[in-house]
Amino acid sequence: MPSQPPAPPTVSPPNSALAWCREVTRIHSHTFYRGSLLYPRGQREAVWAVYAACRVGDDIADSGKPLSQAQTELDGWWAQVQAAHAGKPGQNDMELALAWAFARYPVPLSAFAELYAGFCMDLAGQQYATLADLELYCRRVAGVVGFMIAPIGGYRGGDDTLRSALALGKAMQLTNILRDVGEDLRLGRLYLPAELLAEYGVNVGDLKAGRVTSQYQALVEHLTLLAHEWYAQGWQGVAQLEGRARYGVAVAARLYAGILEEVRANDYDNLTQRAHVSGRRKLWLTVHELHKHHPRPGLCPLNWVAGGYARLRSVRP
Repeated sequence: MPSQPPAPPTVSPPNSALAWCREVTRIHSHTFYRGSLLYPRGQREAVWAVYAACRVGDDIADSGKPLSQAQTELDGWWAQVQAAHAGKPGQNDMELALAWAFARYPVPLSAFAELYAGFCMDLAGQQYATLADLELYCRRVAGVVGFMIAPIGGYRGGDDTLRSALALGKAMQLTNILRDVGEDLRLGRLYLPAELLAEYGVNVGDLKAGRVTSQYQALVEHLTLLAHEWYAQGWQGVAQLEGRARYGVAVAARLYAGILEEVRANDYDNLTQRAHVSGRRKLWLTVHELHKHHPRPGLCPLNWVAGGYARLRSVRP
């Protein structure tokens, strides 16, 4: 049976809080924001509320504050998420927007619980011994976001579609890691698993010095291929998403996958360069996905196409 969001209850939207969520999304992830603009009104704002809540927790885990202070703040964030889910939010924008989204769509609290566990992994340290450790991290801090987003737009295919959403989120997180290796090293973090560093004979001192060796290029290609495997699994579920959500997710995923192409184009130098997809290419990829995942005619009238195009053009690359 299809899993569609129920008819939204008549809950007044907290407009100023949702506007804050929109800005958080727009500022922190141009790619995710572009995809969100293709959702219809109501769903779009709920996606922003979920993203902004995730971002607040991520910023705490990423703050560099003393461990005890960061853990206290993260525990406070988790308490706020639980209060929003219970319909008893405080007065800050994150809680108000998230409570509205929880009331409107069946976003599972269990996904936020996994996200919280992932942020705690961040506080414990950003070095992982095995590839399985890294995959668990990718699941917790990004894969489960698929569980949050899918119910907003609705989906068919049951658990198979959710597993695809999980794979897509993991692929996006691994893409982020491969894009940001150099930046993370300068902040004292290294997400590449120790077992792969040893297997490929990669010296961490070379990485810190910005030396892109052939051994390191092979390691990055290994992880790039893994990310593509996860993207392939994720694509299987995109067609099962309902309405415009299918297009929004397809665009976001395709733009993220484009980052891996840029890493390769830079000869795997993610130590001194940060791969990015140009604004022109983003627009081309967006139009390409429109042709691949065109919604049913009744869901995509010409004025929606024109409006969507104008919204996308308004986003700075």
